[in-house]
Amino acid sequence: MPTIAISFNFLLFLGMLIKQIILYTNNIQRQKQFYADILDFELVFSSNDRIDFNVGNSILSFQYKAYFNAAHVAFNIPSNAITQALEWLQKKVVILPYDKKLISNFESWNAQAIYFYDADNNIMEFIARKDLNVISEDSFSSKSILSISEIGMVTNRIEPIYQSIKDMRDIPIYSGNLHRFCALGNAEGLFIIINKSQKKWYPTQEEARTSDFIIKGDYNFCFEEGHIKELL
Repeated sequence: MPTIAISFNFLLFLGMLIKQIILYTNNIQRQKQFYADILDFELVFSSNDRIDFNVGNSILSFQYKAYFNAAHVAFNIPSNAITQALEWLQKKVVILPYDKKLISNFESWNAQAIYFYDADNNIMEFIARKDLNVISEDSFSSKSILSISEIGMVTNRIEPIYQSIKDMRDIPIYSGNLHRFCALGNAEGLFIIINKSQKKWYPTQEEARTSDFIIKGDYNFCFEEGHIKELL
């Protein structure tokens, strides 16, 4: 196991833990090969229609579905590990650049990120947030990942999505507004809600399409065809 020092500051950002994200795929074996064999994620469950991977304090799952849209998911990595993560990923996948840069710098979020496609062209992201102040001295590997950090939610109107989440449990607006782009939560975990008529996916600038998923953790609901249904 990697040796990670967690400062007291990290505790201030607890409260938006994403324990599990369930995405959809029409090729379980292809995603299994990508995450288990290429990214070396720990496979903890496998069947003909479902696979689960341990990723730090979270579980990333894929469930069979004949038709689905690509999603956007981010993973928190140690605050000081972005360069090591890039070197590790470049040996395994093609990095998605923005403005010819392989590492995106988000000054207002005090974070840096790297993007790549998985086997279904889901946009996946490793993000190093300095506000978490999680420091690792070990060589980067899949075991360095701390947790699932973000899930993208694509809609025509942000405000109803925001209100549905807030009705379950109060949540702050971390960044943006209720018109074009809105990030809800904190540095530990975020819902990234975008208005698909006004914004495209970063960094590829491809059309954002509504992607179904199930989330479990501090919030428990399924997001299907742009609507939220709380899981009780």
